[in-house]
Amino acid sequence: MFGISPQEYARRRADLMARIGADGVAVLVATPERTRSRDTTYPYRASSELLYLTGFEEPQAVLVVAPGHPGGDVTLFVRARDPLMEQWDGRRAGPEGAVARYGADQAFTLAELDAELPGLLTGRASLWYTLGEDVAFDARMNGWLNRLRYQRNKPGAAPRALCDVRDVLHPMRRVKSAEEIQIMRRAAQLTSEAHELAMRACRPGMHEYELQALIEYHFRRHGAAFPSYTSIVGAGENATILHYIENSARIGEQDVVLIDAGCELGYYAADITRSFPASGKFTPAQRDLYQGALDVQERALALVK
Repeated sequence: MFGISPQEYARRRADLMARIGADGVAVLVATPERTRSRDTTYPYRASSELLYLTGFEEPQAVLVVAPGHPGGDVTLFVRARDPLMEQWDGRRAGPEGAVARYGADQAFTLAELDAELPGLLTGRASLWYTLGEDVAFDARMNGWLNRLRYQRNKPGAAPRALCDVRDVLHPMRRVKSAEEIQIMRRAAQLTSEAHELAMRACRPGMHEYELQALIEYHFRRHGAAFPSYTSIVGAGENATILHYIENSARIGEQDVVLIDAGCELGYYAADITRSFPASGKFTPAQRDLYQGALDVQERALALVK
């Protein structure tokens, strides 16, 4: 099994606390769900920052990291357990699961945000929070800060500085641990296997989407919940459209097929682009172009090593 251990998540949170300081507080908000049509949503993909610190995959969550707080350094606000909604939409961790499985020292329901979150901000010198990602939550945050600023007989209750939490998290995320590297290598391996399957299966007369289906089947079959991005399968002229995602054309006898596809395994992404002749044999002109691109790639690889 490939995954990040609880110890790794704890190390990351400790690193974050060291970077924001004992008088800082970080607030991270889960990516909102997006409606696809009527009562259905797009497949949910949690925000990378919140995932990086907790592994928590549910929507509508708020993570607060407040070093030295009496209730604990790490607080999660999550959806309440609800048997009816869980019957419709799947199981929820609830506050108990947030503590038991995701490293929170304490956890509350989202209904308790107004009552509990201002206390986690009180007396902190700096608030580490990303403005502009969730406008509705920005408005709520502004309300909590104003409440703290104008409390009678409590000067300095509100944080004096607002900092973007990405400024500390992104440098952390750039340096990969051994666990992360293992997952990334597996994601690259699965992606390579899927490209080879598509190459072997391709025949003139097939549709581009048939190759897409084969590739994404291989990803999902081996535990990757998502592609890294929308797969590109372009035959002939379609390969010249940089982000071609229709993948609906029939593949011709003389076409070169370009596939740009990668799997996201445990939220770590691979990305491979390859081109090959649908017939199994390049024309002389196609071979010259392919060889030119290959020469450049091999030279670039030698330089980066």
